[in-house]
Amino acid sequence: MSQDSSPPPYLRVAEQLRQRIQSGDLAPGDLLPSLSEIREETGYSGTVGQRAYAVLVDEGLVVARPGRGHFVRSQEERPLLVRRPRVAPGSGSPTAALLDAQGVRASWDSESTTARADLRIAERLGIAAGDPVMHTSYVYRADGEPVQLAESWEPMAVTGGTLVVLPEAGPYAGIGVAERMALIGIEVGVPVERVVARGASRPEAALLGTTPAAPVLAVERTHYDPATGRAVETADIVLLGSRWAAEYGTRPEPAAPSDSPDAAADRG
Repeated sequence: MSQDSSPPPYLRVAEQLRQRIQSGDLAPGDLLPSLSEIREETGYSGTVGQRAYAVLVDEGLVVARPGRGHFVRSQEERPLLVRRPRVAPGSGSPTAALLDAQGVRASWDSESTTARADLRIAERLGIAAGDPVMHTSYVYRADGEPVQLAESWEPMAVTGGTLVVLPEAGPYAGIGVAERMALIGIEVGVPVERVVARGASRPEAALLGTTPAAPVLAVERTHYDPATGRAVETADIVLLGSRWAAEYGTRPEPAAPSDSPDAAADRG
């Protein structure tokens, strides 16, 4: 008795979509059929469509955009961006200033909510687990393409009741941690950063438009008040590895030529 050796339905759907992408029928950036459209066209369940898209996402052909659908992923390389931990005062959003300086149009989405610090965040901030914090989530884009994620936590004991309590709202929205803290009398120093390389989680990959386990740089950043030693902000930053290089330190300015007696005599 022979067994059916044909591939399962989700692989057949994936192959149909793959052929349309590779033939150019679906171009980079095109919106792919929704799960309901796949169900109507093929008669298969929505689960089959979900598994088919999971295959194409893992292959790097398709990008899942939460709340928007699935899109054909561009295969062309994007220019490498350079991240530096500080920018000049008065530049506004540090990430936006870095991108703008590299000729890239910056944009971002953010959402702030009050929360309770879990044990991990409490240890980084030097507060008790359960203490109130302001939690802000970010998705940063370069020319419309997502390149960086961030999760930030600030103790409400530091910013609560001030005009800078909401990082992305109010009269001082979007100017960055250092400048916001300066407005309430805290001159933060250079942040402490711990950087590791790892693979993107599936939720991170979906937000960044890449494949799960794609290389990312993960940064644990904490700003401190040098006067008291207390932490005033900590953040988890995820940088798309194919788009970013990190650069630390500041190159010294060339020394001005000295006006020696010999040089003056030569000029005479």
